[in-house]
Amino acid sequence: MLFSYKIKSKNGEISEGVQEAESRLALSHDLRLKGDIPISITEKGSTLSDKLSFFDNFLSRVKVADQILLTKNLGGMLKAGLSLSRAISVLKKQTKNKKLNTVLTSIASDIDQGSTFSFGLAKFPEVFSKLFVSMARAGEESGNLSGSLSEIGMTLEKSHSLTKKIHGALIYPGVIMSAMVVIGVLMFAFVVPTLAKTFAEIGVELPLSTRIIVFFGNFFSEHLIITFLLILISSFALYSLVRANFMTKYIDFIVLKLPVVGTLSKELNTARTARTMSSLLMSGVSFTRAIEITQDVVQNIYYKKVLEEAKVRVEKGAPFSEVFTLNLNLYPVMMSEMVQVGEETGKLSDMLLQIAIFYEEEIENKTKNLSTIIEPVLMVFIGAGVGFFTISMISPLYSILGSIK
Repeated sequence: MLFSYKIKSKNGEISEGVQEAESRLALSHDLRLKGDIPISITEKGSTLSDKLSFFDNFLSRVKVADQILLTKNLGGMLKAGLSLSRAISVLKKQTKNKKLNTVLTSIASDIDQGSTFSFGLAKFPEVFSKLFVSMARAGEESGNLSGSLSEIGMTLEKSHSLTKKIHGALIYPGVIMSAMVVIGVLMFAFVVPTLAKTFAEIGVELPLSTRIIVFFGNFFSEHLIITFLLILISSFALYSLVRANFMTKYIDFIVLKLPVVGTLSKELNTARTARTMSSLLMSGVSFTRAIEITQDVVQNIYYKKVLEEAKVRVEKGAPFSEVFTLNLNLYPVMMSEMVQVGEETGKLSDMLLQIAIFYEEEIENKTKNLSTIIEPVLMVFIGAGVGFFTISMISPLYSILGSIK
């Protein structure tokens, strides 16, 4: 069970904390052994405030930006000479994120009981990734936790920055397409029925394309709310389908084959592979463990399979570069060549870092121009839709004019 407690230390200072224990009596005994005097011990979740706090923590989450700030501040304070427990205490007072505050309280409690910082991090897998925990553990083992935290912060920042740039580049076409769907439905609902009545009064024979547009126009006009509900349900169903586990390999395959997006995806996964491996190796993580963690970082299932193959080959004594040479359809030639040079010179982590920097810059430049590349495609798509609509609605008018002659 989890208990919150308030104690008075030997120096007379009052402090609060959270700790796991079998019972209040057991926790009281543990606190007294440390020389502290328990003032109050309350089971977490037993009071109304605890219940409200639980829901607040459940709804709040620790964002990547919070983790980056945590690593930078904590690394800086450790480098300045503060003890780990003191540095975490300072961070607890600074943070406004209630979830992070709860996490830091738990970590501080674990450290006070003699556990390691990485042990405390590992208790929150929904907050801290395997990459974060492994690099922190390697930093503790090497005696350079502040350096590892700085490296973690840099790795998270680069990854977060790349993801934000790609998402930002894709927001523009998404907004345009959404607006076109709404405008199209409204045009069908309010413009088409009026023209359809005119055609019906004249008695002209409508071509197939016009009949299709009139059918949808009448349906949208009579069931406008249902239409928008169907669009929302269809969008949610499509999103759920894309996110489903059984669709992962198909979606990842399609993404790699798409023009522009496929190249961007390959460069993104290459950059993530290189930077993650470089950071882990620099922190002192074992080679095979570094490959395992990198598997979790890359998002495409085909890259995960390549890294799984790399792990098996490395364990059998094969060079790391071999697997990249055999998978040039996923990783560029530069990756295999530079990894090979890094293995031969004993500077693999440095070479991987150079690869990461190169492809991160490539992605940055391409995302800047992505909107420019997408604009003509959108214009063609929108133009084709408008053209089809216009021709379908004007062709009956030509038939009327022809009959007048």
